[in-house]
Amino acid sequence: MGGALRLTRARLSIRCPGLRRAWRGKNSLYYVWVLLLILANGTAWVSNSLSVPGNWLIVAFSAIFAFAVPAEAGRGIGWFGVGVLAGLALLGEVVEFAAGAAGAGKLGGSRRGMILAIVGTMIGSIGGAFVSLPVPLIGPIVGALVGGAAGAFAGAWAGEIWKGRGWQQGFEIGKGALVGRLLGTAGKLVIGALMVVIAAVDALF
Repeated sequence: MGGALRLTRARLSIRCPGLRRAWRGKNSLYYVWVLLLILANGTAWVSNSLSVPGNWLIVAFSAIFAFAVPAEAGRGIGWFGVGVLAGLALLGEVVEFAAGAAGAGKLGGSRRGMILAIVGTMIGSIGGAFVSLPVPLIGPIVGALVGGAAGAFAGAWAGEIWKGRGWQQGFEIGKGALVGRLLGTAGKLVIGALMVVIAAVDALF
């Protein structure tokens, strides 16, 4: 059946040049949408370094693509694929939270210190990205990672000092928050990169 359909389409294309051009135009437009999806997902992936829920943005962009560009001829993102991406996004959040909690929590970090570490991460990520803007492409990403880690350290340290603990103990807990932040962000970025690849492959093949 599929072979007969392709043969019929080929004969119609030969006899009707306008139909052939329309078919090619439809394919070209589809690939433009795929390219836009890849660019949007790539931008969302980078935003993870700024403490933005970039992996969930990847899920949102892919869901919009699945709704606006229905799967056909074996191509396109189906809702099962969107569900897989959502599961990976949830896994990324678990990895990030577990790494951050383990970094400071195992050293006896207080709730106040953890909350300030999160605030410091957000401020440091944005500040680091802004300061690194003169370095094209990779600069803001590295700056956001370094700034976020430094912010986590400063926030946790300040929280523990505010709690009445000594400087040395605050330093150790802050260091744990820094390491946890780096590991959590690295894990989330790895999962996010996998999500970008899965969405692209699902859309193209």
